[in-house]
Amino acid sequence: ARENSDYTGLAADIAAATPTVSATAPSSPAAGDQWFDTTSGINAMKVYDGTAWKFMSDPPFSATGGTITTVGGYKIHTFTSSGTFTTSTAGSVEYLIVAGGGGGAQYGGGGAGGFLTATGSSIGSGAQAVTVGAGGAKATAGNVKGSNGGFSSFNSITSVGGGGGASASGDKTGAVGGSGGGGGSDGGDMSGGAGTFGQGNAGGNGGSNPPKYVGGGGGGAAAVGGSGNDNNATGGSGGNGLASSISGSSVTYAGGGGGCGYWYNGTGVAGAAGTGGGGAGTVYNTNTNGGNGTANTGGGGGGAEFVNAGQFGAGTGGSGIVIVRYAV
Repeated sequence: ARENSDYTGLAADIAAATPTVSATAPSSPAAGDQWFDTTSGINAMKVYDGTAWKFMSDPPFSATGGTITTVGGYKIHTFTSSGTFTTSTAGSVEYLIVAGGGGGAQYGGGGAGGFLTATGSSIGSGAQAVTVGAGGAKATAGNVKGSNGGFSSFNSITSVGGGGGASASGDKTGAVGGSGGGGGSDGGDMSGGAGTFGQGNAGGNGGSNPPKYVGGGGGGAAAVGGSGNDNNATGGSGGNGLASSISGSSVTYAGGGGGCGYWYNGTGVAGAAGTGGGGAGTVYNTNTNGGNGTANTGGGGGGAEFVNAGQFGAGTGGSGIVIVRYAV
């Protein structure tokens, strides 16, 4: 039969071998003590080496920054404005980086912001700057382009802002961008701006067949912008964007802005907005504004007319977005 002292010793051995489970480190530990650290983002075994608590295996990857959600086994960090993504250790992530869309102008629609996405992207430990590009401003005069959208970046990867749409005076070619801006009107080179390889597409061409004048649509992540049809006074459609499910549901980003049509003898059609946050164009001589690109989609602004010193203007580009996720 066992002596009581045997049971006492066995109980003490079991207690010593059983790790503490807590978000707070045990006080007065001895070398060899074990602790399951339940601190948020850690959840790992540690052992006391006589001086400090050490991980018993590689620590799990975790991060802070942005708006954090957990969906379908992934932790998702969404940045709708610039910030910092800080990691606990080196690891691998999936990302979506969309730049700001270009602003529309008199006739030409703005191009969508560049669209970049990838899985299995290596990232180091520590703080990583995240930049979310602003949408480009609309043109405020009939002889200038809309402004390009701002760049977005993460982990030294940069998405280019969308190109501004072109006008009917001065330089009538759409601006180069992530996706290019739509071309202007009234003769000369009315070409759409080029897109950036791997990020977007070119804008559509404008047209001029007096007295009918039309603008091209801005390019989108999935398609080139439509060219204006000066025979039926129709503005070019914005190029469609691309869908991503990185947020946990399917969302389409980076659509181009529609070009401006022209009201003539009861005809005239505005360029449609590209799917993914593009703004619709309007029709010249109807006293309406072009549509704005949707915030945090990188959509381009719609092309429009200018009446009464710019009372009826084009649309602004939509701001970009950065989303990062990893398995948990």
